[in-house]
Amino acid sequence: MYFWRAELLKHMLHLSLVSPVYRAEKILPVLVQRISDAVKPITSDFEIILVDDCSPDNSWAVIEALAKENSAIKAIKLSRNFGQHYAITAGLDHAKGEWIVVMDCDLQDRPEEIPVLYNKAQEGYDIVLARRAVRKDRFVKRLFSKWFYKALSYLTGSEQDESVANFGIYHRKVNEAIRQMRESIRYFPTMVQWVGFRSAKIEVQHDERFEGETSYNLRKLLRLATDIILAFSDKPLRILIKGGLLIASVSFVVALIYLIKWLRGDIEILGYTSLIISVWLLSGIIIATLGVVGLYIGKIFEGVKNRPIYLVEKKIND
Repeated sequence: MYFWRAELLKHMLHLSLVSPVYRAEKILPVLVQRISDAVKPITSDFEIILVDDCSPDNSWAVIEALAKENSAIKAIKLSRNFGQHYAITAGLDHAKGEWIVVMDCDLQDRPEEIPVLYNKAQEGYDIVLARRAVRKDRFVKRLFSKWFYKALSYLTGSEQDESVANFGIYHRKVNEAIRQMRESIRYFPTMVQWVGFRSAKIEVQHDERFEGETSYNLRKLLRLATDIILAFSDKPLRILIKGGLLIASVSFVVALIYLIKWLRGDIEILGYTSLIISVWLLSGIIIATLGVVGLYIGKIFEGVKNRPIYLVEKKIND
């Protein structure tokens, strides 16, 4: 055990920077240069881990060229498109730094803010998250994000901050804790929140996307939201139970009222309308309930397969 820890410390770097890459061939050279310029005043003992999430453009070719020129760049290519948070997991699994910075590749997360996060962490924090003071996203994306985080906060029973995303600096012990979470559904901010440790948030400047458009459309965001809710909360099931009990209580009261009216002779022919409404209402609720339960069973089915979270096709400078 002591020998293993000694070997680990011998190969440990001071700082690792993890960035998932997708549709960023024109951004990558600028990203690497700005990261290097921002980090060098802190330490020369760093690595930049670029994880290509099987991007359909020439991102991997650019990463290869950069990695051949600079040994500090560690390049990882996934075998297919697994998703942003799976690519982050791949980067974290390969990070050797005492401190790990996670940031997006589109330069909306400004590399120049890394020293600010690092200096705050040196005050005794294990996690320092970047809070975007003014988001430079489109109005529709900001509006949807606000609704998404409010719904997520309610359904997961935890506080979710819409101004905080992946950008932040994390101590190695935080990374080790997150790496132990090998469930098939990945959402990095919620996982960071779950592991705990001493954390802080600090306001940073948020930039517009350097080039291109975001790959997240409404369909992908809704799917991500569904996966997160199913993975981190059973509240939808609790809501269905409460709704079912409420409907059952109301139905009992209504039935009691109609029974009294029938005994008094006020009702001679039962109403067709009330019967049809009841059938359709209850049928819809039953189908919706079965659907939600089915989603949970489906996620359990995915989990018990115990497949790898991601697969690596190529690595450079590892």
